[in-house]
Amino acid sequence: MRILIVEDHPMFRDGLLRMLETAEDFEVVGEAATGEEAIQLADQLKPDIILMDINLPKISGIEATKQIVHKHPETGILVLTMYDDDSSVFAAIRAGARGYLLKEANRNEIVRAIQAVGEGEAIFSPAIARRMMYYFEAKTKQVQPAVFPQLTEREREVLDHIARGKNNADIASVLGLNQKTVRNHVSNILSKLHASDRAQVIIMAREAGLGKETE
Repeated sequence: MRILIVEDHPMFRDGLLRMLETAEDFEVVGEAATGEEAIQLADQLKPDIILMDINLPKISGIEATKQIVHKHPETGILVLTMYDDDSSVFAAIRAGARGYLLKEANRNEIVRAIQAVGEGEAIFSPAIARRMMYYFEAKTKQVQPAVFPQLTEREREVLDHIARGKNNADIASVLGLNQKTVRNHVSNILSKLHASDRAQVIIMAREAGLGKETE
């Protein structure tokens, strides 16, 4: 996987570079210290993965993410930052980031997150995942009727399982479907909800109250 590092602190950026150089199947194709540079290099290099800091000069990492995802939706952006507040997390996901890690993550966690994002998964550090769970539990006490009326009943059922964090294989097993059918449902859901990736679908579904285990 071809990786672009976006980080304004030279020491941390160099540390990431050295770490990724020792990992198999990773190639760092560029480095950026500002949001503007990130956008320019994303256009020029078309990396598979971008490691994106949030607090960048001039253009923030959130805005850079939004612009890059708009032009290059195939590029996976993994936020790597020290900010763990709700506003930063949800702003990053809404901008199109597929993952969110804190800078305290160790090498194995970062490598695993890059691999997951490269495979199209949504991934969050354990602390962030817990914050999201508590946020949605507090925010959505009841599922409103006629949620996402543009979806079929089966698509809403699949969406509910997506919101629980299940992958396509798990969903196929639970619903008694083959994986190709589940992939088709997921594709229809993304299209109908105008979502760029699975991470955004999870956010939308949980904000609507889906993804809760049956009591």
